[in-house]
Amino acid sequence: MTDFCKTPAQIAKDLNKTIKPALAYFKPPENLLVDQWADEYRVLSPETSAEAGPWRTERTPYLREPMRAFNDPKVHRITMVAGSQVGKTELELNIMGYVMDQIPGTIMYVHPNLGVAKKFSRERIKPMLRDCKKLNKKVHNTKAKEGSNTILQKTYPGGILTICGSETASDLCSTPARIALGDERDRWPKSAGDEGDPWELLLSRQITFYNHKAVEVSTPTIKGESAIEASFMEGTQERWYHQCPHCGEYVNITFNHIKFDFTSKIVNKKEIYNIHFIAFACPHCGVMSSEDEMRKQPAKWIAENPDAYEKGHRSFWLNAFSSPWLTWRKIIERFLSSRKDPAKLKVVYNTLFGELWEDRGDMADEDEMLKRREEYDSEFLPDGVLALTCGVDTQDDRLEYEIVGFGLYGETWGIKKGYIMGRPDTPEVWKRLDDAINHVYYRKNGKGLKVTITCVDSGGHFTHEVYEQCRLRQNQRVFPIKGKGGENIPFVGKPNKVFIKGNKKKFVWLYSIGVDAGKTIIMDNLRVQEPGAKFCHFPSNEERNYDLNYFNGLLSEKLSLIKTKSGKRWAWEKLPGHRSNEALDCRNYALAAFRIWDPDLEAMREYLLEPINKKPKVVHKKATRRVTKSRLLDGGDW
Repeated sequence: MTDFCKTPAQIAKDLNKTIKPALAYFKPPENLLVDQWADEYRVLSPETSAEAGPWRTERTPYLREPMRAFNDPKVHRITMVAGSQVGKTELELNIMGYVMDQIPGTIMYVHPNLGVAKKFSRERIKPMLRDCKKLNKKVHNTKAKEGSNTILQKTYPGGILTICGSETASDLCSTPARIALGDERDRWPKSAGDEGDPWELLLSRQITFYNHKAVEVSTPTIKGESAIEASFMEGTQERWYHQCPHCGEYVNITFNHIKFDFTSKIVNKKEIYNIHFIAFACPHCGVMSSEDEMRKQPAKWIAENPDAYEKGHRSFWLNAFSSPWLTWRKIIERFLSSRKDPAKLKVVYNTLFGELWEDRGDMADEDEMLKRREEYDSEFLPDGVLALTCGVDTQDDRLEYEIVGFGLYGETWGIKKGYIMGRPDTPEVWKRLDDAINHVYYRKNGKGLKVTITCVDSGGHFTHEVYEQCRLRQNQRVFPIKGKGGENIPFVGKPNKVFIKGNKKKFVWLYSIGVDAGKTIIMDNLRVQEPGAKFCHFPSNEERNYDLNYFNGLLSEKLSLIKTKSGKRWAWEKLPGHRSNEALDCRNYALAAFRIWDPDLEAMREYLLEPINKKPKVVHKKATRRVTKSRLLDGGDW
């Protein structure tokens, strides 16, 4: 039937049929945020998820805020640094699906290289478009040979999704994009051909869009070379904090705060680990909490650089300890099985701990130091020890100490590493420290030494308690110290008089310690390979506690050149694979105590080598010259 033969009703019907699909493009978006859209429409595909089915943000509550940041008109850049299996890629997929369905625009999705981009399109994007009904209706379902829908390009009403590799400069430079998504940023090349930084090229395509958004995610890699680390530092620097069920403080669960015990055995030439205990130790109160307890606690993002929000950049850092798909036991098992292989350990730190890796350089490792240990005589001090000092590190739930022996020319001996469990504000803990520093260590000739000076860390949550306990022990030469980091700070400064809680009748002498200078001395001495000047001796006797944990702490830091807002500077930073640095701190404080004392070791050597029951010789005045000459020739001691 020709048009002029149609009735007005038929013409109106045909017109509505023609116009209706076009008008659908002008339909306003639903009043949904990204996370709400995902909860309503997103479907996880069975090929890509262990929990196929409707998306539930409550399963990964830490992703809610990064997703909502996308809807914030003040935010134009989002950075997510995260380990594996926490959902960082799902964050970008949810954003991509939301844009396609609700606020259409051009999307540029960039991967490390073209091969990864194609694989991602086939294995992640295609299943999502297939299983999500809202997206399936909108993305043109045509054959790949037709230009509207290929592996690297998807069209939908109001926009185009372009997928490419970061090494393809032509793609990055040619297509304007309101939405930029970057996956695994730390695996991108530093330059796209000869064009420069791929990420900067991508951002330059957004200049004309007032409502542009850029989202980049990655697992971290090597410190100082990580692009995602640099981006994170420019943003709000937010970390996922859980509330401690005991003290109520919010804490970031990291590997350094995870405590565990294990045993191992060799089966078919392979080391098998049996983990007996895993818990989180709150850095504020020191109380242990189980994994189940911490997972049930309230959690939130806390920003270290909130001012960056005004610049429109929010950045987030997350590790696998918060992942609903990985138990802490599995993470620790991966760590134990990888800890002796730096290449494998690097993967664990990047992908599970969500931390940057840093090479040790020319420093020895724990296994080498264990092999260097010596069997001490269990009853007597080593012959070269002429003086004893003690360094004490204060923690919320314990005191850790090391008694160190000093000899001529900087040679040292580890004497005892100890742990005194209990809060530092309880008298019992300090009484047990008295037992350690008042103990008499004898030499083979019967003469004994006690700890002459003890330096106690006054930092942390028990500063005034440390001051008071040190005041009560000033006659034992127990002094509080305050560590200061940074270049050009002298190792030992002059003491200052500090009054106890404002009482001018009670005071204590507080020493300022340049901890970086002390660490430099310790690490230089550890490099000495032969006994003698500056060599560090360590005992293999089990009761002295110089085990793997001790050396893990002693070798926990490295001097690195770091970037700051004012330029570059040298600083000591913790190395990957090291849970704590208390052993290094204790050794540092013991060395500071020796520098404060500054004894005449030659004179002490003469005294200590003298037999304890030696009777003074009676020498007649006329024979003095002859006897003196004889003692010198015989090599006798004065």
